[in-house]
Amino acid sequence: MRTRVTEMFGIEYPIFAFSHCRDVVAAVSRAGGMGVLGALYFTPEELELELKWIDEHVGGKPYGVDVVMPARYEGADAGDAEELLGRLQGMIPEGHRRFLEDLLAEHGVEPPSEQANRALLGWTDQTARPQVEVALRHPIALLASALGPPPADVVELAHEHGVKVAGLASTARHAQKQVTAGVDIIVAQGTEAGGHTGEVSTMVLIPEVVDAVGADTVVLAAGGIGRGRQVAAGLALGAEGVWTGSIWLTVDEADTPERAMPKLLKATSRDTVRSRAWTGKPARFLKTAWTDAWESEKSPGTLPMPMQFMLVADALPRIARSGDGELVTFPVGQIVGSMNQVKPAAQVVYDLIEEYVEAVERLSALTEAE
Repeated sequence: MRTRVTEMFGIEYPIFAFSHCRDVVAAVSRAGGMGVLGALYFTPEELELELKWIDEHVGGKPYGVDVVMPARYEGADAGDAEELLGRLQGMIPEGHRRFLEDLLAEHGVEPPSEQANRALLGWTDQTARPQVEVALRHPIALLASALGPPPADVVELAHEHGVKVAGLASTARHAQKQVTAGVDIIVAQGTEAGGHTGEVSTMVLIPEVVDAVGADTVVLAAGGIGRGRQVAAGLALGAEGVWTGSIWLTVDEADTPERAMPKLLKATSRDTVRSRAWTGKPARFLKTAWTDAWESEKSPGTLPMPMQFMLVADALPRIARSGDGELVTFPVGQIVGSMNQVKPAAQVVYDLIEEYVEAVERLSALTEAE
């Protein structure tokens, strides 16, 4: 497979794999695609250790890092991260705290033994910039921005390090803003995707974005892509590669929470929902008692980003460890209905390519002269 992105990065297949697990990132890159590490949940010190490990295990293959630098969020005008954290903690209503603790108690989730104190992480410009600095000290090939166009100075800094920049977009208008910000690659992400996603389906979105950004900008197709036929469809719609995420949650190398894995393997494509119950912005999750509770009549409503995550951050590991399991959820796309078998990451890459080739050959046969 040869497209502009395979030439741009010197990779064998135009398959990008987003994961918070370093083992998955390295495995996909070694298999000929490009792994992209989600930096959000790591402190700068932890991210340094993760990237050092990838450097040592990626076999010299290229990989990327994904950060979250939303253009709009509560407290964006605050000073440093410590000031921001203090201000936002004071803005969380007591009613929301009571609702959360009552919900946890109802499902038998044990009280915290200690505060995890990971409430803010990389959800803001102030906290993401140290992650960018760490990433650019390593031989990464790509820096991706997951929410909104990255700041112009960050794009410039990445380019000074010889690093390409990608921006995720869920509408043609968002894609044009990303191009204006100077990104090299647009990840056009349909509503089928896991995590933060918009309302337009992948089939409709990809050609809209390709037409909107013009021939000079590379587009990757994202959202509901986990089969080789879907890779072929993305390229047929004008993209030059695919951005995948959910399918790597059920590979051998994944560090998916033990209580979430069976739910993912059992789920159908109808078992996900877009919810603000984790981050404050619409994101697709496995539909469980957690997402239902925040949409119920008893719910006080969700808080704006990043306050919603600050509210629930310490509760999430408690849910993963104890309780009846009904609250356990996880960010995942509608492709979860096809994720019913655990395989090595490399095998998933090869399966994608094999089915892609079969799809292209079948289409080619349709156009051959008799």
